[in-house]
Amino acid sequence: MEADGKMDVHLDVSKAGYAGRLEVLEGPTGRRVRSASEKARIAAESLMPGARVAVVARQHGATRWQIYDWRRRLRQGQLALPESRDPLFAPVLVEDAPSPRVPRKPPKSAPAKIEIVIDGMVIRTAVAIEQLAQVIRAVRASR
Repeated sequence: MEADGKMDVHLDVSKAGYAGRLEVLEGPTGRRVRSASEKARIAAESLMPGARVAVVARQHGATRWQIYDWRRRLRQGQLALPESRDPLFAPVLVEDAPSPRVPRKPPKSAPAKIEIVIDGMVIRTAVAIEQLAQVIRAVRASR
């Protein structure tokens, strides 16, 4: 073993004709070991409004699939949310009150063209429906 902790191994030529050098590294594997609370904190960060999983994963040196796995475990209760030190408030959107509905007046009817024939006398005129109703009531009452 060399002084830097690496082992140099020289390989003989294999049957396939490959000769090379193999370097064996000892020590930590390079994999990060995260605590459950750290996983839950990162998963919760990815759930914040406007957060993108890829960006959160990159910031924490994780992969997207790890974040999605931690989010699933968080939903299933396998990871506990870390307690927040600062109070969090949900954003409140206040909209203008809708204007009160004003009942619409029925549209004024267009004048109706009528023709009244009484004892050979013909009256043709345009009259509003309300006035026509009054005329009909008056004619019925006079009989």
